[in-house]
Amino acid sequence: MVKSVSIGVIGIQGAVSEHIAMMRQACSEKAVQCNVSAVKDKEKIMDLSGVILPGGESTTISRFLQKHGLADEIRMRVSNGSLAIMGTCAGCVLLGKRIVDDESDVCPLQLMDIDVHRNAFGRQRESFEQNVFVSGWKQPFPAVFIRAPIISKASKSCNVLAQLNSDIVMVEQNHMLAVSFHPELTSDTRIHQYFLSHILSLV
Repeated sequence: MVKSVSIGVIGIQGAVSEHIAMMRQACSEKAVQCNVSAVKDKEKIMDLSGVILPGGESTTISRFLQKHGLADEIRMRVSNGSLAIMGTCAGCVLLGKRIVDDESDVCPLQLMDIDVHRNAFGRQRESFEQNVFVSGWKQPFPAVFIRAPIISKASKSCNVLAQLNSDIVMVEQNHMLAVSFHPELTSDTRIHQYFLSHILSLV
């Protein structure tokens, strides 16, 4: 029986505190003891069972992860099956193998076999909220899209969980979850609960 899990939210920018609060609530609802905190140090990754890459500016987050050694540590932990990871918005971009429209120096983690189109839903002023149906769920999820990417291609090794019209907005691969939108900006904990189920399967 799992006594507790440690989960880190990469604390560079984005809705870090919102992810922390949502993950704590998800753990509480599932009666799982947890330690959820912001993480900026490579050494702290070693003690985690799950990591969340939040939204923000993908170039900035990418540079920080590379400069401080977090990228290599995350790749190693995910590859050996000891770490679950969820990326939302910019985090989704960083999980992909290829950024199809990228002209910057973003260096994705290349952990998931997906292609991602950055800012595919437009600029900040074109943000919107839309109900999204997630595979296997009876009720739609109130997804918040802010300068959101689209997963333009997902290999057969990925499980497509949600689409908006014909655009892929949520996929999983092994213990990795890529989400185009911002589940932490709602009051609905189901996506964080779903990520928690991935974490619990590893510990």
